[in-house]
Amino acid sequence: MERRPILAALAVLPHQGQLLLVRRKNPPDAGLWGYPGGKVDWGETVADAALRELREETGVSAEAISQLVNLDIILPDDDGGTEHHFLLVAVHCAYRGGQARAADDVSEADWIPFDEVLSGARPMSRDVDTVLRLALEAGPG
Repeated sequence: MERRPILAALAVLPHQGQLLLVRRKNPPDAGLWGYPGGKVDWGETVADAALRELREETGVSAEAISQLVNLDIILPDDDGGTEHHFLLVAVHCAYRGGQARAADDVSEADWIPFDEVLSGARPMSRDVDTVLRLALEAGPG
């Protein structure tokens, strides 16, 4: 069986000095804070996937502004091979409405102050801080 990376989209939503993050329920990042997001469905654009996942996981609606960066996340298995390979596309979004609430496959959803994200004050998925810096450099959504 041929294995391929899994394409996924992340919704990067800075708003009023805070960033919307979710705490994952399931591996590989169970218990960690990260961007709302998930797999891109067949025939779905990356931007549409980011917005859909944002709504499903948090109830918040947004507008996709631009793609910020692609992240290859390659996690090893116990035998030195590859257990997971994700290609994550971070989509910069602009807030449109809704109250953040945890749903779907997340246990919490919260607006986290930028300085808390950048300082690593919470246990976070890889590159959350790096992606936030790129969004801040890109300007407001």
